[in-house]
Amino acid sequence: MAIELKENERLDDLQRNGLQIIQKTDGFCFGMDAVLLSGFAAVKPGERALDLGTGTGIIPLLLSAKTEGEHFSALEIQDEIARMAERSVKLNHLENKIEIVHGDIKEASRIFGAASFDVVTTNPPYMNDSHGLKNPTEVKAISRHEVLCTLEDVVREGAKVLKPGGRMYMVHRPHRLIEILGTMKQYKLEPKRMKMVHPFKDKDANMVLIEAVRGGGAWMKVEAPIIVYKEPGVYTDEIYSIYGY
Repeated sequence: MAIELKENERLDDLQRNGLQIIQKTDGFCFGMDAVLLSGFAAVKPGERALDLGTGTGIIPLLLSAKTEGEHFSALEIQDEIARMAERSVKLNHLENKIEIVHGDIKEASRIFGAASFDVVTTNPPYMNDSHGLKNPTEVKAISRHEVLCTLEDVVREGAKVLKPGGRMYMVHRPHRLIEILGTMKQYKLEPKRMKMVHPFKDKDANMVLIEAVRGGGAWMKVEAPIIVYKEPGVYTDEIYSIYGY
């Protein structure tokens, strides 16, 4: 369908099933972390998934193409960004499969109800208040810093909306890994899979992907790491596969 782009908006091709997404030319755009999370998460046939803090809606859009999930809900607190994500859903004729909801992560269990989803995905703000200066009114600050919600808010509400045995998939930064695992266990989410992401094979990890199960047993698999680049500017075969090239 034809769609009129607003000022400072652009249309990007997702290279998957002909999907496109509307993004701001001067705002916070999705990055590799969201793409890697969509490749790490599993949504099985008949399952319903919720993306907490969806931003432009990139994760439900990609998961709708990569998985056989029945339905994808997505929660975003910034009204303008939520409306933009909604327009991307309509652009791709996915209104029956993806629902964008404007609301606060801290209220997710009230909005959707307890034990409503088989899967929760989240690419939350990485930086807590002690990391860097920020303007709390800026979209980029809200996306990157824990201005409007904390890690605990995300984990707590994710645990509440998951069915027993349901799975949470999160991408975050390794420097907060101990805090992440401890918070998940506090809310009865048992970490089951973990995968580190390294920019180059000889560089430290700069992202971590985690799968946790509500009420799962105490056993975790640390999978082979993802290496992003084999040389500057050239992705590894695994990254090309995740992107769908």
